[in-house]
Amino acid sequence: MNIIKSINTTVIVSLLTLTGVNLIAEKARSTALFVGSFDTDSVLSYDVETGEFIRPFIRSGNGGLDGPIALTFGPDENFYVISFNNDSILRYDGATGLFIDQFVTSGSGGLDNPQDLTFGPDGNLYVTNTANDSVLRYDGVTGNFIDEFVPSGSGGANPPFGLRFGADNNLYFTSTFTNEVLRFDVTTEITTTFATGTPGDFPGGMTFGPDGNLYVANFIADNIKRYDGTTGAFIDIFADNSNGVLTGGPVQPIFGPDGNLYVSSRDDNHVVRYDGETGEFIDIFVPSGSNGLSTAGWLAFGETPLPVPESSSSLGLLAFIGILGGIKFMKLKDKKS
Repeated sequence: MNIIKSINTTVIVSLLTLTGVNLIAEKARSTALFVGSFDTDSVLSYDVETGEFIRPFIRSGNGGLDGPIALTFGPDENFYVISFNNDSILRYDGATGLFIDQFVTSGSGGLDNPQDLTFGPDGNLYVTNTANDSVLRYDGVTGNFIDEFVPSGSGGANPPFGLRFGADNNLYFTSTFTNEVLRFDVTTEITTTFATGTPGDFPGGMTFGPDGNLYVANFIADNIKRYDGTTGAFIDIFADNSNGVLTGGPVQPIFGPDGNLYVSSRDDNHVVRYDGETGEFIDIFVPSGSNGLSTAGWLAFGETPLPVPESSSSLGLLAFIGILGGIKFMKLKDKKS
């Protein structure tokens, strides 16, 4: 009889596991790459080690998403996405991708053709507003408009596109048509030219690297330029299109957890990976059009998204039925024994 009881326990635990009731500690979640797919109004997630598709993190049009541009995780660990075609910023659960709310309502504070967003050292949200050549600031908790942080046309911004805060807590942003990177001093509130590109670069997305230097994606020149993160002096063309993988216009450079540089190529509909120290081409990390990726946009790294249950109640019922069935089966077996 003791043997039968032991078998009973083993079978029931197996049933619990199969029905989703895990009696063992949850396995640690790994990192994923999130890619905006502009044409399909969605955000897709990929395995950070293999580049294989995981699942749509934000399904097409969820929450009114219309033309996803920049995306980022906020201080609250939720996921924020610019919805370009309706001039708003949407917030989603950072673990599941489920829609929470319209964090910045359409047109709030004069928001018109927003391109990039970032949370600042003060916890507030900063957005480049390309239609009026300014940077807008929103409350990082409520999403309410605060002010025009960088005034329209400040320092010759035309138009501001990508933006990031530097180690000095000042705000840096690209000025696409003037082929510059501008710096807004948060203390003096004066905008100056930090780095100068060459005519025809058309700088867009940018990031500060692990080495403290600034990496800028140039739409038309199809390359990534590196500038000294302190002085703004040009260092080199860190990555280019010599191997034909950035013909569609690089959108955003971002360093991954492996220390390498990932770049989305808009019209090529793929994500390219370069050695984070040498700039040498490694591979096309996310293949062109992978699982519907169309007009590959901005990138973000975060934890592997949790699967969204089709219905928590139905899953719970299935689990309950499975457990009851297992117990009933073992009781009958005990009686026969």
